[in-house]
Amino acid sequence: MIFPSFQRRLFTLAAVLVLLSGCSRLRPKPKDEYVYVTAKGTYLRDRLAAVSNRTGNVDNGQKLKILERQRHYFRVVTDKGETGWINERAVVTQDIVDQFDALKKEYARRPAVATGVVRDDVYLHLKPGRDTDRFYRLNEGEKLGLIARATLPKPVPGGVPQQQAKEGEPPVPPPMEDWWLVRSGDRSGWLLSRMMDVDVPDSVARYAEGQRIVGNYVLTKVEDDEIEGTDKMVPIFVTLMNSWKAGLPYDFDQVRVFTWNRAKHRYETAFRDRNIQGFLPVEVKTDPGQPNAPRQSANTMPAPSFTYRVLAADNGPVVSDPVTGISKPSKLVQKTYRLEGNITRRVLRPGETPQAEAKASEDEATRAAAKKPAKKRK
Repeated sequence: MIFPSFQRRLFTLAAVLVLLSGCSRLRPKPKDEYVYVTAKGTYLRDRLAAVSNRTGNVDNGQKLKILERQRHYFRVVTDKGETGWINERAVVTQDIVDQFDALKKEYARRPAVATGVVRDDVYLHLKPGRDTDRFYRLNEGEKLGLIARATLPKPVPGGVPQQQAKEGEPPVPPPMEDWWLVRSGDRSGWLLSRMMDVDVPDSVARYAEGQRIVGNYVLTKVEDDEIEGTDKMVPIFVTLMNSWKAGLPYDFDQVRVFTWNRAKHRYETAFRDRNIQGFLPVEVKTDPGQPNAPRQSANTMPAPSFTYRVLAADNGPVVSDPVTGISKPSKLVQKTYRLEGNITRRVLRPGETPQAEAKASEDEATRAAAKKPAKKRK
């Protein structure tokens, strides 16, 4: 015979067990965690030991599900079901990948100001700077869209003494380096500028005269039936140049227009604006001219045109943001030119007087050009 009090205790215990089993079923499963491969290519190993076996190969950008953590390693599984251990230095977390996605979305509508080519295999960084997080790896020869430039102090190796100014002279500025926010396919990130070249044909690059080409745009095309090949249309270029010195507060100090000499079948300089402090972008379009002019001529007909902006004389020195490294001048002078045949003419409104412009250092540009030989292109 079971006493009532004992029955009550059994009933209470059974109810508690039912509640506990229900809670365990309702408890949510731990959220899956992922890491992404940063290495160009690496492999998974079956155990953490001096001697191990490969269990699978993984490539840059590949998504891996975390199964276990131990010391500085993750045990992961690929979408193919391959399981193994990988070093934490060869991957980045979901948070870093999400920040790269946010960077891409932030600048998705920003058009590229120039195009470039990757000089050697290189990583894209989340922010300008060598010690910032990196993820995507670009291969030599990949095409780039250049979006924005930043300039930051160059890291000085430990043990290297800093250059000291002489008595009575201003402090010696630190060495700088330039970074570009670039877009390559569906990937965006910051790239050290010396790891890429602006996309420019050899026929124009040979006229750089020791300067760095920072932008090259097709203004229009002309026909030359005597050149080799099936395409007889020759592009006319607007080309931007600067010295090779990093850390300059402006994007370019010279603008040139290269027209095509049909008689000699070569490029010639039709326009040059130098010793300026210019800022990207450059806009190329068709100027409508003066359609209502009583007499039509080359001066009044529609013509190819280009517009760029230079620093105004009363802006004062441009200082880049110490955190982002990006320069944002407040006062710029907009300059528009038309190409009328082989003649380049500035477009001004009736009665308009050109604004005063800030000048770049001619001495600095000359010294930089003399030190830097013309780069041989592949």
